[in-house]
Amino acid sequence: MYVREAHPIDGWRMESNDRVGVAVAQPKSMFQRTEVAGRCHDLLEMNMPVLVDEIDDRVGRLYSGMPDRLYVIDREGKVAFKSGRGPFRFSPGEMEQALILLLLEEGLATRGGVRGEPNAERGGRP
Repeated sequence: MYVREAHPIDGWRMESNDRVGVAVAQPKSMFQRTEVAGRCHDLLEMNMPVLVDEIDDRVGRLYSGMPDRLYVIDREGKVAFKSGRGPFRFSPGEMEQALILLLLEEGLATRGGVRGEPNAERGGRP
């Protein structure tokens, strides 16, 4: 999720961004924010879609994403994993493990559990 720019040139500018040529002003409209997110997606050669928070930063505030935070959301829209605040208090490895466990659990749930019974941990939902 792309949220408000953490280190815009018209805000808390970072020398490390300047050294690598990242110079972004804080977007003032959804169009600008979407453009910046698209450039970021392309420059980082991301292989997954990027969602863009509304200009009022609703998602960023609800999920307390600044400065960095990793989440895994299950198919029902519930938080299955929430990391500590980054960049120093989260581990992509922990998120990966949580995602694998969730996918395994959901795989068992869709097959009706190990012995054809509903998966009790998921409330018996197929």
